[in-house]
Amino acid sequence: MTEIQAFAREFLRDPLNVAALVPSFAPLCRQAAAPLPETGDPVVLDLGAGTGQVTDVIQEKLGGRGRHIAVEFNPRMAAILAERHPKVEVLCDDAHAVVERLLAEGVRSDLTVSGLPWLATAPRRGRSIFEPLARLAAPGGAVTQLAHAWIRFFPDARKVQRNLEANFEEVVVTRTVLANIPPAVVYVARRPRVR
Repeated sequence: MTEIQAFAREFLRDPLNVAALVPSFAPLCRQAAAPLPETGDPVVLDLGAGTGQVTDVIQEKLGGRGRHIAVEFNPRMAAILAERHPKVEVLCDDAHAVVERLLAEGVRSDLTVSGLPWLATAPRRGRSIFEPLARLAAPGGAVTQLAHAWIRFFPDARKVQRNLEANFEEVVVTRTVLANIPPAVVYVARRPRVR
């Protein structure tokens, strides 16, 4: 079974927790990983990593530098991810729980790439995942969130953007990446509003 087939199978099993029918294509992944520092030993958090398309781009850009933590809730997809990327810290866990653990350990992320579905970014216990991600961000760090272009205009998507804007001073939406199925955008958030 190919990775695309495995991804599609998992989407059909659990469409609310798997964000897309097929994995993100390389142009979208490059857009999401664009804020990754070119020097030093950055810490990168890869949320909703799926079978590893964004992970591929991050690993290429890191070139053996830094620390790369990939989080995937689906155990079958996490197993594929761990097999493809033995040098990446792959965690099969809830993104919220991992972020809270990293904060407790004092970790700071230079880049967090989120491929989480909208439901996973919605507020839990009164706050969205973007609030702890803002606290997790290193000085000069960024958070990127992938989104299907067509969903941006729905009320839930507007809530996601408002949640980002409530936690970051700068939120920019990239141009639509038409070379993705379906076409998608990346929200790029910088300068956390740490409370």
